[in-house]
Amino acid sequence: MKFYLETERLILREFRESETEGVFELDSNPEVHKYLGKNPITTYKQAENIITFFEEQYKERGIGRFAAFEKASGEFIGWSGLKLNTGEKEALNGFTNFIDIGYRFIQRFWGKGYASESAFACLDFGFKQMNYDIIYGAADVQNIGSNKILQKIGLQFINQFGYKGVDVNWYELKKSDYGK
Repeated sequence: MKFYLETERLILREFRESETEGVFELDSNPEVHKYLGKNPITTYKQAENIITFFEEQYKERGIGRFAAFEKASGEFIGWSGLKLNTGEKEALNGFTNFIDIGYRFIQRFWGKGYASESAFACLDFGFKQMNYDIIYGAADVQNIGSNKILQKIGLQFINQFGYKGVDVNWYELKKSDYGK
């Protein structure tokens, strides 16, 4: 399956090796990783490995994060998408087999509404095209921006849990509540 979504200002599609430089710019920035374990990447090889991981998700799990591009410039700006989390290694809040929504953007594209715009498109894709019953989201309690986005796109706060020494807010949106 090929993934391609278009919004008013963005194009979301499968990752390709050509995004290595953009992924490096994104994931080597300590500010981007402030609420993601504070472990930014330091090499292009790590950026290549991230893209390989996304490509494997498409093949093995039928879904994954989408590379995001600004329509006006054609520039890679980050990623947004859905992920099938499986097994104990990817467990969150006691869940071991679930779809989550996520997004990550290069810092110079923050504050433009791209995360919300892309996340709305991904929710629509998840519920209407992939026919998922429920989509979850998680955000570090201190990451005010990400928590606001999850709420803005309609996910409902469920509870707070600890993960690797960090307090995390857990959200969900059921297909039956989508668009209400």
